[in-house]
Amino acid sequence: MLKTTASNERPPSHLFYQSRLRRPLVDRAEGIYLWDQDGRRVIDGSSGAMVVNIGHGNRNVLEAMKRQMDRVTFAYRLHFENEPAEELARRAAEKLPEGMDKIFFVSGGSEAVESCLKLARQWAVATGQKDRWKVISRFPSYHGGTLGALAITGYAALSDPFSPMMREMPKVPAPTAYLDRDNLTMEQRGIKYADMLEDKIQSEGPESVLAFIMEPIGGASTGALVAPDSYYRRIREICDKYGILLIHDEVMSGAGRTGKFLGGDHWDCKPDLIALSKGFASGYCPLGAMAAPSRLVQPVLDAGGFQHGFTYAGNPLACAAGLAVLDEIDRLGLIDNAAVMGDALKAELVALSERFPFIGDVRGKGLLLAAEFVSDRETMKPLPKELNAHQRVVDLAYERGLIIYSRRTRGGVEGDHFLVCPPMIITREQIGEIVAILGDVLEQLATELNLPVNR
Repeated sequence: MLKTTASNERPPSHLFYQSRLRRPLVDRAEGIYLWDQDGRRVIDGSSGAMVVNIGHGNRNVLEAMKRQMDRVTFAYRLHFENEPAEELARRAAEKLPEGMDKIFFVSGGSEAVESCLKLARQWAVATGQKDRWKVISRFPSYHGGTLGALAITGYAALSDPFSPMMREMPKVPAPTAYLDRDNLTMEQRGIKYADMLEDKIQSEGPESVLAFIMEPIGGASTGALVAPDSYYRRIREICDKYGILLIHDEVMSGAGRTGKFLGGDHWDCKPDLIALSKGFASGYCPLGAMAAPSRLVQPVLDAGGFQHGFTYAGNPLACAAGLAVLDEIDRLGLIDNAAVMGDALKAELVALSERFPFIGDVRGKGLLLAAEFVSDRETMKPLPKELNAHQRVVDLAYERGLIIYSRRTRGGVEGDHFLVCPPMIITREQIGEIVAILGDVLEQLATELNLPVNR
């Protein structure tokens, strides 16, 4: 085994990703913890990238994967059906809103979103609505890294370099009602933001609009944004009024993380298409899914078939992992635990905001939670972007053995926030570990950046 301590002592890597950042070599993981090859333990306070919902090293999932490996690890869907894929599709449909009875498996979130876009378009063509092609999304938002998903993503830092290569889609403001300084109630603000969708539909031409895509509970681009309750019902009404498909991106909020199986289950806002991934297989295998109703799928199949696919769609090993993950979510009562522990963790984050007034907002549901930094709570003015507070808080936490996640809320340009999204197996004692480290981190951040602290 390679034994090294400092990353600069290791041989140069042939890998490259977003930057030159080097991290320790991981050795093993169990529960909410990971260990590097020097034996240092780290708390996975973000479930990787909000992926490992059931925690690391679950023996029942690993055993299910081993059993499948002994049978078959790959069978192309045009040559064979496979039992894990058939059973996972059935089980998933049981957990989804009524009528979402057709499942298309993929390998990740970007593929799931792309599949939703392409099924929506092919349904429109198959039903004589070929002029419908525009997909309205929100700004900010994040829907994936492929060019199709980037076209509906509202995150300038990620999409701007590629704008000449894609057909960018219309955007409406995300429902950031917590930033508004007006005389409206939260219910009125929710309606106001939803009505921006109707305005955009009318300005684009209703006959050209195919769909509206949204994260029911925001991910990294908005820091676990939750709209006012009134928003969701009104969005559904507007989509119905204009014959537009509503797509829910549940890649991050799905599979129980928010205290319901889907983030959208918190409201009466049933979508027409759903994108799932991340926690759907909890990182044990690359897996995602598009869920759709037969009323959308059948016309496409009748018109010659769904002109779309991926090599690893319905992979038996990945589906065996996903099926075992659903079993463990049910067996361990993890959705209920996410709701209860989420409330406890959120209360602790609110307490930290009382101690550190540069935390301007704490939000989210279940174990999809975030805290946003501000210069002034009254105006919600962001911290100066030059301080790079969102990256510094991640680095300070990592130095102390805690992994958290961060981004910038306001289009990726400013509005620093960090997310705390531990696995759904988290206990109250482990929440205490996380919060104690966060307290030390925020103290250090306040000292370095000359930010106020309430003593």
